[in-house]
Amino acid sequence: MSTKKDKFSLKDKFYMEIALKLANSRQGLTGTNPSVGCVIVKNDKIVSIGQTSYNGRPHAEFNAIENCIDDLNGSKMYVTLEPCCHHGLTPPCTNIIIKSKISEVIYSVSDIDKRVRNKSLKILKSNKIKVKKGLLDDKINNFYSNYFFNRKNQLPYVTGKIAVSKNNLIYSKLNKKITNRHSDKFTHLLRYKNDALMVTYKTLNNDNSKLNCRIKGFSNFSPKRIILDNKLQTKINTYVINTANKNNTLIFYNQAKKSKILEFKNKKIQLIKSKVNQQGKFDIKAILKKLYTHNCRNLLIEGGDSLTSHLLKNKIFNRFYLYKCPKNISKETEYLKFNSLDVLKKNYKNKFNLNLYLGKDKITLYKN
Repeated sequence: MSTKKDKFSLKDKFYMEIALKLANSRQGLTGTNPSVGCVIVKNDKIVSIGQTSYNGRPHAEFNAIENCIDDLNGSKMYVTLEPCCHHGLTPPCTNIIIKSKISEVIYSVSDIDKRVRNKSLKILKSNKIKVKKGLLDDKINNFYSNYFFNRKNQLPYVTGKIAVSKNNLIYSKLNKKITNRHSDKFTHLLRYKNDALMVTYKTLNNDNSKLNCRIKGFSNFSPKRIILDNKLQTKINTYVINTANKNNTLIFYNQAKKSKILEFKNKKIQLIKSKVNQQGKFDIKAILKKLYTHNCRNLLIEGGDSLTSHLLKNKIFNRFYLYKCPKNISKETEYLKFNSLDVLKKNYKNKFNLNLYLGKDKITLYKN
């Protein structure tokens, strides 16, 4: 009896690795659609490649076929995710694959979407196209963990981060800067890879953060700004408010004067009224469901101690990055401590032992 290992050659694995790299380079940038990589090979030569387009369309398979100037009759396609077979805003990828005369399709994992799952396999086979699946499936299943979570739960995949000093402080009036420039760049990479970024009005008022991606050449991929502000106390002269438009800034609030609501609406900010509990805290799960309907699929939360602690205790984060700098910062004036380190270690696992050392800072990844 043949095993999965017997089905694929080293060349097959090589081409699928390239497809995965193509998918990875667009992760977080393809809107509500998963990022897919595609490689087309003929006579042991790569004749075309494709990725899911920014914002999700056209799909990787379509791009790879359209980009190719060679005759694809008798070629082989490697694709990270099962090709689509349903009519949406674009025609099914199975249609163009069949029309192109590609003779074999190897995809890694089946799509979780019920409109597609294992249906493409049957469609392609019925058109005399050889189909194999399962190549690098462990690695690629892990890659699509965000997408699978989205589809299964109808919620964004939530990533959190917080930076702490050696003496466990997250803020000091005398030492406002905790992490170094290398860790700062990693934060901007996270912003680039997520389509929305959430903070509280307190964080925004204290820091006047720009909440954008400042990696050179990637500012256009800055995330949508999400602000939690119960009574609309965000300062109207902050950078985020002054650069807001109807597409890039959203505030969740509970109650406010009509004049205040009008003031924010005049700034082109989308306001969403949301319930709070007796302690004045938002129902975060309800907010996440609402964000999903607003096409948010990957959410980064840069909270202070109160919000971060609440989310850790309720296991809202799917992934959490703890930044630790090797120096103590001052307690001589105002300061804030991170009070939920034990909760983080109890509720989340560092089972992959992923630690980055950026300069002298250490960034540890925890997963739910």
